[in-house]
Amino acid sequence: MTPLFLRRSEHRGFTDLGWLKSFHSFSFGDYSSAEWMRFGPLRVINDDWIAPGGGFPTHPHRDMEILTCMLAGSLRHQDSMGNSHVIRAGQFQYMAAGSGIRHSEFNDSRSEPCHLLQIWIEPNEIGLPPRYADASFSEASGPTWHLVASQTGRNGSFAIHQDADIWWANLTQGQSAEHPLPANRRAWIHVATGNVSIAGNLLGAGDAIAFTGAGLLRCEAETAAQLLLFDLV
Repeated sequence: MTPLFLRRSEHRGFTDLGWLKSFHSFSFGDYSSAEWMRFGPLRVINDDWIAPGGGFPTHPHRDMEILTCMLAGSLRHQDSMGNSHVIRAGQFQYMAAGSGIRHSEFNDSRSEPCHLLQIWIEPNEIGLPPRYADASFSEASGPTWHLVASQTGRNGSFAIHQDADIWWANLTQGQSAEHPLPANRRAWIHVATGNVSIAGNLLGAGDAIAFTGAGLLRCEAETAAQLLLFDLV
């Protein structure tokens, strides 16, 4: 397949608050780009590094599907639904902000930064009851895609309020993973770590590539690599 476009890591927006260094694939906060507002319902991919002791104090969200992909370290989550969890590398967290939720996130480590991807997807309904879930994908490896989230919650995935499938791959060097994309869908592949080859393009950590139309997406790991694939309406 021929890619629709490439989104290189160095062209993303960037925020540096000292305790937080965040790279923005799409417009977020003080970073605003008319060209990079969203990709279908995919609204935010923030590549966040949180320093030891740093974090987000309690703040509100509403009407957004929010996923956190932990890549390194740990993060303590507390919310207005009464959830209090520490999520660690290899885990995903899901919140449907719905009619409104407040939460905080802190790196309690005194020495280790944490690294995560924060993902926002616009829901297909608003004002729904908030909900929370988390799951470990630390054992999800090998030359295949693992379903993290879907509209129907199939195969044990998070059930989200949007026609979107979110897939995770954790490949060793030389492994590849394939995904068939139907004609009426679009795909965004984000490289979380490592280096991969996709449609003749070499991508590194933070890079992304997008496709539309029917075809077979094939990702080949040039090094150990972790990837997210968004199959979207």
